[in-house]
Parts: sequence; C-alpha cells; structure tokens
Amino acid sequence: MAEAIALIDYGAGNLHSVYNALNAAGAGHVAVTADPKLVRGAKRVVLPGVGAFGACRKGLWSIPGMIDALQESAIERRVPFLGICVGMQLLADRGLEHGVHTGLGWIPGEVQQIERTDPDIRVPHMGWNDVGLTPHHGDHDLIEEGEAYFLHSYHFVAEDGLDVAAMTDHGGGIVAAVARDNIVGVQFHPEKSQAYGIDLLRRFLEWKP
Repeated sequence: MAEAIALIDYGAGNLHSVYNALNAAGAGHVAVTADPKLVRGAKRVVLPGVGAFGACRKGLWSIPGMIDALQESAIERRVPFLGICVGMQLLADRGLEHGVHTGLGWIPGEVQQIERTDPDIRVPHMGWNDVGLTPHHGDHDLIEEGEAYFLHSYHFVAEDGLDVAAMTDHGGGIVAAVARDNIVGVQFHPEKSQAYGIDLLRRFLEWKP
C-alpha cells in the first residue's frame, strides 16, 4: 500500500520534529523511511535536514537506491516535494561547505557561506526573521509572507532569480524559499515556526501543483 507522505530518514537531526509538525498540520499518515520503494509509491515527499551540506549529502547518497527513487518521484512522477533547511540546500547543483559537494541539481545554483558585511550581523543566522515574497513567486502559493525561524550559516544562491519564491534580510538579501514546478524548498524551519510553519505544512498537504 502506497504511503501518502514519505519523510526521508537519512540521519537528519530535525526528523522527528518535522514528523510531529506534519501530524499537527493534519497529515493522515507519515512514513518515516529510508526505503526507496516507499518513496517511489509516496504521494508527497519531504526531505528534512540539519547540519553541514557535505555530511547530509553523504547520509542521503549512502542509502542504496534512494537518489534514483527521489528522482523518479519528484522529477518523473512530479509528486509534491518539500525540502527543509539543508534538505532545501541539497536541491542545488553544489554546496561549498567544507569543500565542494554535488547536490541533486534540481534547482540550479550553489550553497555559499553567509558573508558578514556588518559586524553587527551574526553568523549563523539564527532566530526569527521576516519572509517576504518575490514579485515572481508565481503559482507557488505554498509560501506566504510572515515570520519564520532560521538557523543556518550557508545560503542558497540561485542561478535563475525566477526560482526564488521568497527572501529574508540578514545583512542583505538571503533566499528564504525556492520553487520550481512541483518542488519547493524552504531555508527556514517550519517545524519551529509555530503557527506560520504549521500553516505552510497544511498547505503542502493540500497542494496540487
């Protein structure tokens, strides 16, 4: 029997808090899974992530058949896909944290370290910050304006600005969300963003891209 939602288990630190948030948002059944077969049969896929890009990449790529299953679900079958924090960063071509590491390459760009252009700006970017929509966020109405919780030292630099659905400000513009077709990634943590985050997850559960 196909699971409605596959929450990918590859050792990401925020796995259980995302699971609880999805249930709070009204998910009928969430499969916390490292089984590519369940991912292939899922109607929605969520990729969480906390930590360094390279470590998360290693954990995800080390699961036999998982990358092919994600490719089949998100790219070929075009099921709704949500990446969270490092799960969003892995959508890029590469990440530059502690070396150069290839990503999934679904949304062209790279993940770079946040530059401290102002001594009052702290890195990591940690805490609550505004999420503002870009003029071209298009039909990706999953993302709404509001305030969300961020925790990261690296940020997504998109190759095509049309893939950027939302921005935040931390000593300059930082991508808060990327979106292309059935794929959305958020840099912030909806599972820690209280009502704003739960509302986003609720919209994801109902989303029909």
